[in-house]
Order: sequence, then C-alpha cells, then structure tokens
Amino acid sequence: MHKAAPTIVAVLNPFAYIADRWTPSPRTVRRAAFAALLMSVAIVVTGGAVRLTGSGLGCDTWPKCTDDSLIATQAQGFHGAVEFGNRMLTYVLCAAVGWYIVAARSAKPWRHALTRLGWTQFALVVCNAVLGGITVMTGLNPYSVAGHFLLATTLIAVTTISWQRTAEGDTAARPRVPGPVRKLSWALIATTLVLIAAGTVVTGSGPHAGDSSEIERMPFDWAATAHVHAIAAWVVCALAVAMWLVLRVVDAPADTRARARDLLVVLLAQGAIGYVQFFTELPELLVAAHMLGSCLVWIAVLRVALGLRERPAARADAPAGADPLLSTV
Repeated sequence: MHKAAPTIVAVLNPFAYIADRWTPSPRTVRRAAFAALLMSVAIVVTGGAVRLTGSGLGCDTWPKCTDDSLIATQAQGFHGAVEFGNRMLTYVLCAAVGWYIVAARSAKPWRHALTRLGWTQFALVVCNAVLGGITVMTGLNPYSVAGHFLLATTLIAVTTISWQRTAEGDTAARPRVPGPVRKLSWALIATTLVLIAAGTVVTGSGPHAGDSSEIERMPFDWAATAHVHAIAAWVVCALAVAMWLVLRVVDAPADTRARARDLLVVLLAQGAIGYVQFFTELPELLVAAHMLGSCLVWIAVLRVALGLRERPAARADAPAGADPLLSTV
C-alpha cells in the first residue's frame, strides 16, 4: 500500500506530483510563458491561412474531419489538409499552455497568480476550439468567425500578461508614471479593441469568405467599413504618439519609453500594409501579414500599459542576473 501511494497521488493530482519532483528555474517558467504567447499568435496566423486559401470548410464537420474519419482524407485534397493542419496546431498550442501551467505550478515558491493565468489560457483555448467547431457546422457564419478571432485576441492578451508577470513579483503593483498617463494607456487599449473589432467587420463583409462556395457575408458595405477601420487606426496612432511624447515629458523609465517607441514602429508597419492591401484589392499574402500585424499591435499596446507599473520581485523570484526592478521586459 505504501509503494502505491505515489502512483495514487500522481493520478489524483498530477500537478502536485510533478511539483514535488521538479523545480524549474525562473528562466524556464519565462520561456514556457513565451512559448504560449508565440503559439497564441501562430494559431491566429495559421487560421488566417485557412481562410485565405479557401479551406475553411476543408473538413466537413467537427470534431471529426468527415463523418467517417477523424483526419483529412485524400478526397478532401489540399483544402482538407490545410484545415486539418490548423486543427492539429491547436494541440501544439495546448501543449505550450500545458507546459506553462506545469512550470508555473512547479516553481518554488508556488505563485498562484501565474497558475491561475495558465488555467485561464487553457479555458480560452477550449472555448475557442468549440467556437471553431460551431463555425464549421454553421458554414463559416461571419459572426462566428469574428467571435473566433476575438477570442483568440483575448488569449493573446492573457498570454502577454502571463509573460510579463513571470518577470515580476507578487507584491501589489505600484505606478511608475503619474495617474493621467495611466488613464491615457486605458484609452489606448480601448481604442485598439475598437480597431480590432472593426477589422473583423471588414473581414466579415470582404471578399475572403474562407471557402470557394457561397458563404454568408456581413450585410455592410466593405469600403465603408474599411474607412471606419482606417479612422480607428488613425486614432490609435494619435494616442500612441501622445503616449510616446508624454512618457518623455514625465521622464518615464527607459524601458517604458522603449515600449512606446516599439508600438509606433509596429503601427507604422501595420498601417503601411493596410493601405497597400486596400489599394491592391486584398492580395492574400498582404492580408496574412496584416493579421500578424494585428497581433503584434495588440501585444505592443498591452506591453506599454504593463510597463507603466511594476511589481518588484523578491530576490528568489528574479531571473538570474536581472535587476528585479527592471525585470519587466
């Protein structure tokens, strides 16, 4: 009975079992968090590839690829392979999130906040997988497709926060800039969310329906929605420039000013891609680049906001060789 006890513990609580036998370094936990962030972006880009190649209905149903086969069949050809490949990448995303959960749970001391963030990631992945199945079964309903992208955007937000938190402690956050600057960051986040939501409307009413068959589109004029999206983008750019200038005026820490600069660079590149794709009738490669840019803009906006406060890490929590007060990159 005594020899069987470890096996029973491993079955009942595998995370505690692993934590008792493995202590990852802070660097390992941070790498696990970054892997989850990287895969949350990759799943968006590959999902875009499914749409842009017209492979959205490459698998006839969900969770199987056909009524009789779990995987894509030869009869489904290229589109089936693309759609099934994207589904398989979801398992890689789950593995990355799982690695982060195990690493966060096994860290010493156990940081409950990091573990909760990991389980939030897992819940979002599961919800989005189910919504993806609903999207297939409703014939790529544009509103379901938009919700699928917005849930993926939420996952990126949580993985970005998780990555940031691995470099911090668990003390109460304290501001690094005056209150009005932090309010400006909230305005920047809110406007970016409007920009992303408007982008889903542009996609939902545009030509890339996700399949070669007749797919329902949102009942909006595509050019008009694209102009609304562009206006939102200009507002985001204006707020980003204002943030960059204000941070210089209040003499914010160098790493915070660097994040604001990075945001401007990403916005400039994303804006250029957006206008070029609009005037060249939405070539697939540029649309894919624009989807990647959307993810990078969202991450950059969040990193600016997260850089406006700090949670000093205890000496045991800080990455080796890092100044705990500056471990927020």
